[in-house]
Amino acid sequence: MTEQESGRRRPRELGIEIGSLPIGTHNAITDVAGVRVGHSTIVENCTGVTAIVPDSLAALYERPMAAGTDVLNGAGELTGSLTIREWGTLETPIVLTATMSVGLAFQGVIEATMREVPGVVDDVVAPVVGECDDSWLSNPAETTIAPTHVVEAIAEAVDGSFPAGAIGAGSGMTCLGWKGGIGTSSRLVDGHVLGSLVLTNFGSLERLCVNGSPVGRRFAERGRNGEREAPEGSCIVVIATDAPILPSQCQRVARRAGLGLARTGSIAGHGSGEIFVAFSTACRFTRGRLGRVDHDVLADRELDGLFEAAVDATEEAVLDSLFRATTTTGRNGRVAEALPIGELLELM
Repeated sequence: MTEQESGRRRPRELGIEIGSLPIGTHNAITDVAGVRVGHSTIVENCTGVTAIVPDSLAALYERPMAAGTDVLNGAGELTGSLTIREWGTLETPIVLTATMSVGLAFQGVIEATMREVPGVVDDVVAPVVGECDDSWLSNPAETTIAPTHVVEAIAEAVDGSFPAGAIGAGSGMTCLGWKGGIGTSSRLVDGHVLGSLVLTNFGSLERLCVNGSPVGRRFAERGRNGEREAPEGSCIVVIATDAPILPSQCQRVARRAGLGLARTGSIAGHGSGEIFVAFSTACRFTRGRLGRVDHDVLADRELDGLFEAAVDATEEAVLDSLFRATTTTGRNGRVAEALPIGELLELM
């Protein structure tokens, strides 16, 4: 069922515009040329995987992309982050899933890569897998994620528009008192595109803020209560850009995702994992190359536009996850209600 068929509309379609920068064609991370997104959903257990695929697996292996990571609060996992910090490169798709499924998702990326790049066995890769805890709705004792789901999500990844909300890795997530999940947004800045994709699973209802309006407090005043008692959770943010920036600059861009989360109500609680990764499709490194390497990249003083884009796109991506998610019933009969958009607009 599409968002339109289920009555769900994106924030910008309802007049909620974050920041002043223009958006890309699809207002999605896939507005960055070459970036694709795919899902595999296990509906019966409210869990799944989402794959962000920046290029073909063979091209990523042969010509890794500049990348950087940053952490606001580290009660979570992003495999491959040590390699990214050491080498400054991304050489596999980025896969998102549930906390207890990281190992199986890791294996899935390896299997997908070995199918397309047989030579990978001679020079191993470290897959990048991020997680959030969906156990409030999903039962982690039922191991339903398999490597084949990751292979499927990578193979079926698409450019342009893609479904979001309660799908893929977002199936069992809750955010700021309502059903969360996958959200995305993009910005155009100085001739370049930057896109953000989030997996949201954090925050309490009272802190929900939409474009500067403290609607969470107003929901609470009406007697609304977030179904999930614990305000802590996690959020993984993936930022892509076609701006030519080096790994250290990617890390700086990634760090700004935390400001976008804060605008929506995140405090990055003790038990929460706010972990970010950013990559540039325009800064590539040839595997095995020796000697000197020259890169035509942006000067550091040119990064302010990308910083603004990262903050605004991430803020809107969080709202996008809330607006597009649908009411979900999970384990033990728990229900994560979809954000009541009509009531929210009234409160604003």
